Amino acid sequence: MKTILKNKFIVIGGGIILVIALISVFAPLLTDYDYGKVDLPNKHLPPSLTHLMGTDLYGRDVWCRVAYGGRISLTVAIGAMAVALVCGTLIGTFAGFVRGWAGFVLDRINDVMMAFPMLLLALIIGVVLGPSLNTMFFSIGIPCIPMFYRVARATTMSISERSYVLAARSMGSRRWRIIFRHVIPNVLPHILVIMSSAMGGAILAESSLGFLGFGIPQPTPSWGLIVNEGKTFMFTYPWTTAFSGAIIALTILGFNLLGDGLRDHMDPKIRNSPGR
Repeated sequence: MKTILKNKFIVIGGGIILVIALISVFAPLLTDYDYGKVDLPNKHLPPSLTHLMGTDLYGRDVWCRVAYGGRISLTVAIGAMAVALVCGTLIGTFAGFVRGWAGFVLDRINDVMMAFPMLLLALIIGVVLGPSLNTMFFSIGIPCIPMFYRVARATTMSISERSYVLAARSMGSRRWRIIFRHVIPNVLPHILVIMSSAMGGAILAESSLGFLGFGIPQPTPSWGLIVNEGKTFMFTYPWTTAFSGAIIALTILGFNLLGDGLRDHMDPKIRNSPGR
């Protein structure tokens, strides 16, 4: 634990994410406004003591919507990464362990998925399944499966040649027992590093889908939806998009720093180098 806390990337990135998560969780305590209440006489008010981030085109408090929007954006990112982690790890571990024709077929499927741009595949899945929170989990999570698959497969191929795995095989242990007992516990640390970095991409994907109008339906706020609603007025009333855009960038930065820090911590050459 002390070694982790010495890594400035982990501390800074984790701190940023923690603050943003706390704001989202305790949003009801931090604002008295209703994120969906329309108040047209007070639309496009600039930031003030009454409205810290101003109001939008419907007179809704921007600070309230940004705080509550974090709940949706972070939930979508976590749910999508859970889908990608579980599917990618299990399939990648299986492919790396059994190899042969099954591994070959899974590799080709993975290559086909990687050929599609992430946002395009997310849009296709979103259109097919329709707009909802659960749809967002799968529309963002499924395109992320290949990155988890590749790491899980490569790590499994290395681990499967180690003595304790070969010993378990020679003793007649079942394939899935070896995978779940010996392989996956050693794969997970590498997967979690990838997940930390991929969370930033998931936040950006959710924001992009919301901006394009394929995100969570109104009036539930998400950061991407807030930017989408204010894009027409981004030059005349910049606060309608600036604060939400800034929180998106800050969250992505936090996850990227955390991912870089965890990667460095996992690499003994970097961890033990001077200045670390």
